[in-house]
Amino acid sequence: MGGSDFLSLDPTSAPERGRTGWLTDRLREAIAEATLRPGTRLPATRELAAELGFSRGTVVESYRRLTEEGLLETNRGAGTVVASRPGPPPAAPGSRVDERGRSRAVDETRPAVVDISKGAPDLSAFPRAAWLRAEREVLATASSDDLGYADPQGVPALREALAAWLARSRGMTVGAERIIVTSGVTGAISLLCQVLRDRGLTECALEDPGADGNRRILDYWLDRLHPIRVDGEGIDVDALARSGARAVLVTPAHQFPTGVVLSPRRRRELTAWAEESDGLIVEDDYDSEYRYDRSPVRALHPAAAERIVHVSSLSKVIAPALRLGWMVAPTHLHEDLVRRRWATDLGSPVLPQLVLANLISSGVLERQLRSLRRRHRERRDTAVAAIEEHLPGCPIEGIAAELHLVVTLPEGIDDAAVAAHARQEGIAVQAMSGLRVAAGPPGLIIGYGPHSPARLGESIRTLGRLIAE
Repeated sequence: MGGSDFLSLDPTSAPERGRTGWLTDRLREAIAEATLRPGTRLPATRELAAELGFSRGTVVESYRRLTEEGLLETNRGAGTVVASRPGPPPAAPGSRVDERGRSRAVDETRPAVVDISKGAPDLSAFPRAAWLRAEREVLATASSDDLGYADPQGVPALREALAAWLARSRGMTVGAERIIVTSGVTGAISLLCQVLRDRGLTECALEDPGADGNRRILDYWLDRLHPIRVDGEGIDVDALARSGARAVLVTPAHQFPTGVVLSPRRRRELTAWAEESDGLIVEDDYDSEYRYDRSPVRALHPAAAERIVHVSSLSKVIAPALRLGWMVAPTHLHEDLVRRRWATDLGSPVLPQLVLANLISSGVLERQLRSLRRRHRERRDTAVAAIEEHLPGCPIEGIAAELHLVVTLPEGIDDAAVAAHARQEGIAVQAMSGLRVAAGPPGLIIGYGPHSPARLGESIRTLGRLIAE
């Protein structure tokens, strides 16, 4: 294989199996980084296949996937080109726009920030074309009644699609009547906190270290939080029992941020604690779709359905901007949650619910997830290799799943200071100390989902230099 002048593509770096995914990822990255700009014409499929030594079918399928995502479009007489994606006019260099649209000068010497602080997905892979097709189909087939006020519990079509999705992907057998559609996981947890507070439950335990967003939500609604340490098996259930809390928020499939999976023994202990103490477990199933070493870990919910509130969303498969999630609650909480949902805002917008139902039922969502797993696995591998090269000897946790890694730093290093210095170098990274209540080893969270391998490698090289200094 000789290679192609187009994007300097080197086919020798493509796996023997998976060439379509490799080519698709290379083109997608070039579009995301504006190496290929809107309107740029791509080589004919036969021409590019010959240059790379691939079958023409591989190139055709790669172009098809990117067209499906809305990144490419085919114009009669012009071939395949990068799609135009209209947006607001670019701000002048050295300016930013405030909430009223006025430009204000900013420091032009401040470096652009590469944000590797979050486990976020690659939003350039949003399935634009598939979404538009589903939206057109929904608008063409929706009845007049569908455009009225909907059931505050959620549109039946979406709840039925989610019930099937949960059965296939999470091992949960729940009827559509048990699912409540919410404004993402944040909306689900907030809704639950309000109902619990109405019932006099104003304290909750949570994992330490744990997600700062969840901690802030609980702290807003409730009076007291009980941080419970996490070890190699997950949350310490004995410490939970000693806390006196009657509710706990956990991330059992892939603990955030450590990546620990709640062990079978701890699962049994946790559900036993809930039964013995009349307690409630809130299962945040925030990223169960992304596992790279095996099938996704089964949800905790089936082990004690009347003791567990299961909350999740598709923010990391579709996009956070969708603001749609769901919850499955014990029978004794369900009606109060639906009533509170109605009293808050009458429920989620109808049309996005119908579009999402279409994407799930048609199989688009599962194809999207398979594509994202391939891409994110490659980026994870890049991040691991860069850490091993530039931060030698630093243990890496959380490799098997999700969209971030945790790098443990040598004893005595101030991880918050490293994060602050990295910011000055144009890199946003999260210090582990910012997610802990109790003291723990220093570390950094490195999110790899949205970034090209080149950008990841360069960012991690910079972190290695800062730590060595």
